[in-house]
Amino acid sequence: MLGLIVTIIVVGLIAGALARLIVPGRQSMSIAMTVVLGIVGSLVGGFLGYVLFHKDSQDGFLQPSGLIGSVIGAVIVLLLWTRFGERGASRRV
Repeated sequence: MLGLIVTIIVVGLIAGALARLIVPGRQSMSIAMTVVLGIVGSLVGGFLGYVLFHKDSQDGFLQPSGLIGSVIGAVIVLLLWTRFGERGASRRV
């Protein structure tokens, strides 16, 4: 169980960091938020992968395609965050 949690955190950090490198612009996020971005991106990427290709974790937990899906999901989440998160922040000021 502890190994699974550590794996999720490490994959989340890698996916979140790669997403922040891919998306242009400055994102003011902490390392913890980068990990959360990667974890949420992994969930989004896993869901999209299941919907499109009908494969899930029964085919193997840690796969290169899952890592790529995690990065793609994190990019989608980050683009949505920068698009809608900034708009909400500017209204509050």
